[in-house]
Amino acid sequence: MFRKKQKLRKQENAQLFKHLEEQKEKLDSEKQLIQRSIDPSDDVLNRAKVTEAVYSFLLREARKRQVSKNELR
Repeated sequence: MFRKKQKLRKQENAQLFKHLEEQKEKLDSEKQLIQRSIDPSDDVLNRAKVTEAVYSFLLREARKRQVSKNELR
């Protein structure tokens, strides 16, 4: 029973870390788009804010779970 929970927690942490990396890449690309734009539209700015909020949430969740890259290998 304990090993099953441990295995499930490890899978969930790996999935969380994967989503965290995806959001980081998305946030970086949106920030680059905003920097390159002369006058970025409200839609682009709002998407960047939403992406940053999701990334912050995932980062807080990873810290709360104490997830690190080394544990996932």
